[in-house]
Amino acid sequence: MKILIIDDEELLVKGISYNLENEGYQVVTGTNGLEAIRLAQDPEVKLIVLDVMMPVMDGLEACRRIRQFSDVPIIMLTAKTEDMDKLLGFDCGADDYLTKPFNILELKARIRAILKRSNKQQQSESRIVRGSITLDSQSRSTLKNGVPVELTAKEFDLVELLIQNPNRVYSRENLLDIIWGDDYRSDIRTVDVHIRRIREKLERDPANPAHILTKWGVGYYFKA
Repeated sequence: MKILIIDDEELLVKGISYNLENEGYQVVTGTNGLEAIRLAQDPEVKLIVLDVMMPVMDGLEACRRIRQFSDVPIIMLTAKTEDMDKLLGFDCGADDYLTKPFNILELKARIRAILKRSNKQQQSESRIVRGSITLDSQSRSTLKNGVPVELTAKEFDLVELLIQNPNRVYSRENLLDIIWGDDYRSDIRTVDVHIRRIREKLERDPANPAHILTKWGVGYYFKA
């Protein structure tokens, strides 16, 4: 897991990096707000430790700009103790605040807590429950009444598209284009075959489906 440390105090950055690397984290460092913005664009960065007082661009402005393209957790560091500075940090989008000097054990504890909370939130957002069907986009797993169901890659893609867009009707042509794209070498009956197999796996009565329905003459949709 990659953590970004941005601070112009070289010894402090070395100390934080050493401790975090011993915990198994991958650490990337920078010394000013502009570097923070550039490095924060790496999708593998999972948390940012960002100092407030830095040259070129301060941490508050960097935090504000990072929030324009990323919701990665940010812990602000500062030598100031005034409540107003903390409020400014939170107003810019920071998730937590630590005043210098601080105990490295406290920083590590806060990092673990934030990453744990962030991971739970991501897992929650990736899981969709609709009636008897549970779909997890992250693990690409499917449950029917709590029991695992094996779907092929295309079957899962079809179910995911329909379940994420309830009551929206997709024509067979739409589904071929979205799910198979330029790779498909078949006709629209390919969609019918996959829908039939999905119903056999997920519906209680495939002949009278409750979830994946047909809009006659138009296409298929997931009933909310």
